[in-house]
Amino acid sequence: MEAYLKQVHNLTRNSRFSKLAPGTKSAIVSYFTDWFDGLNSLQDAIVKESSQEVLQYLEQHLDIKKDSQNIIFTTDLKSYVEDVNFDNLHAIIDFKKVNNIQHVNGLFRAVNTLLPEGGIYVGRLETYWERKVRIYNRFGQRIGRLLWMGDFILNRIIPRIPLFDSLYYRITNGEFHSISKAEVLGRLAYCGFEINDLIVIHGLSYFVAKKSREPYNFQNPSYYPLIKLQRIGQHGKMIGVYKFRTMHPYSEYLQDYVIQLYGYNDKGKPAGDFRVTRWGRWLRMYGLDELPQLINVVKGEMKMVGLRPLSLVRYHEFPEDLQTERIKYKPGCFPPYVALNMPSDKMNIEAERIYIKDLKRDPRFTDWRYFLKSVCNILFSRFRSS
Repeated sequence: MEAYLKQVHNLTRNSRFSKLAPGTKSAIVSYFTDWFDGLNSLQDAIVKESSQEVLQYLEQHLDIKKDSQNIIFTTDLKSYVEDVNFDNLHAIIDFKKVNNIQHVNGLFRAVNTLLPEGGIYVGRLETYWERKVRIYNRFGQRIGRLLWMGDFILNRIIPRIPLFDSLYYRITNGEFHSISKAEVLGRLAYCGFEINDLIVIHGLSYFVAKKSREPYNFQNPSYYPLIKLQRIGQHGKMIGVYKFRTMHPYSEYLQDYVIQLYGYNDKGKPAGDFRVTRWGRWLRMYGLDELPQLINVVKGEMKMVGLRPLSLVRYHEFPEDLQTERIKYKPGCFPPYVALNMPSDKMNIEAERIYIKDLKRDPRFTDWRYFLKSVCNILFSRFRSS
């Protein structure tokens, strides 16, 4: 419990707090705790900190009146925990915006530790698009545009530039995050939660997540422009495929969620994919995001022409016979569907079958033919990726 309070009230990263005596630290932590007077107090507090619409939304997922003593409720200033039955905890409702949390993953991990399997976690944030709307509504179009651009550069771009990121967090303590919906949901999935729902009410996004497992223990994904994604290579070995970032950070942990919501488009990519950034869509359209795969070619993990390197999720959606056949070969930068101009989902699979058949019949020149066809389709037939 103490770990949660330290994370949600930004005490862990405060250097002065860390130097205090244990008794003083405990006194400060207890300052942020409070309790309710009656069964309806939790409902009243939720309305006071948000609105009646938010309460009605939460009551679709929780029996707040009945389970008031099994729910931790946190605001900017207080955490109502004194009368909570921690042996039968059902949910944590946290109304301190994720944007104002210094160490987001630290908070999500602390919540995961407190909740039992299946426990519900509710939080809220202001996405950077919601922040843009708020600034424009308050200051008007002309001044709002300048303020929005300054905020975006300072709180969105600079923290993602190597060397500048540490300086930014030293100055701001990370309390002014400009954060995307995809990043927050991805962080939740990374920290062991399954996304149940998300809604926007009065300019803020509210999420409902369920604890489904323990958090991942491997290194946090980077924010940097060059990323390395785990893909299936030759003989089924997992390889790190280099790409320019086209998605928001932590988006890779949301693939199942996005596919469950929207399925695939006609090109075999997740439909309605809110994880992709605006500049990322442009990079993908011209295939520029895949230029760093040349690093994998130099390392001997890929070749210029070959079957597309697939994520584990996508690989298991392919027909079993093709799964077995395709891992016999190195993946390639130019996949068969580009050469054969077969961009749809079903045609992707057929293109791979045709390529494998051609490769078996003529292993010496097949890749050269497919490479030349791919270049011609991109340059002269205006072939575009999704």
